[in-house]
Amino acid sequence: MTRRCAILVADMLNDFVYGKLGSPSVKKLIPKLKSLIDSARECRIPVIFCNDSHSTSDRELKIWGPHAMKGTEGAEVIKELTPQYGDHVILKNTYSAFHKTKLRKVLDSLYNGKGVEEIILTGIYTDICIKHTVYDAFLDGYDIIVPENGVCSFTLQKHRDALDYMKNNYSIKIEKIDDIIDELNKSKKK
Repeated sequence: MTRRCAILVADMLNDFVYGKLGSPSVKKLIPKLKSLIDSARECRIPVIFCNDSHSTSDRELKIWGPHAMKGTEGAEVIKELTPQYGDHVILKNTYSAFHKTKLRKVLDSLYNGKGVEEIILTGIYTDICIKHTVYDAFLDGYDIIVPENGVCSFTLQKHRDALDYMKNNYSIKIEKIDDIIDELNKSKKK
């Protein structure tokens, strides 16, 4: 990859993986995401965790009930993917990682102020937070890659429908994590 890219990891939090809003498909993402994140760090590609962090007044709680409440263990990144020194953590209280957060400012500051051109968006859920974050990234002019095996939904059908929707409406590239890692490693050797 020759473009200035960043890895975004959405909502890989205790409440979404092991808690009330978890699903078996989420746990299957962990090894793949760990490989991608580790490769990105080795290649000095920025890793940004975009995490729900709710207060009791957030509208989303009316739909999903209390989850990822600010300051709780449920709102922490799972231990398998713990952010490391140099990673960025963005707290959000809506589906999109861009809405009223510092994400744009962080993306613009990277690469010695030249900013990010391409976003590789991973995490959960394809049809909710991923889809809304992709929409805002599309509006802001970022190129977007969504690894089909680096995101998931509550059902396979919702996952597939969301990927198709984003591909058709926001011109995302859909790739596999192993292919992205191969591209990162090739660019590292240059």
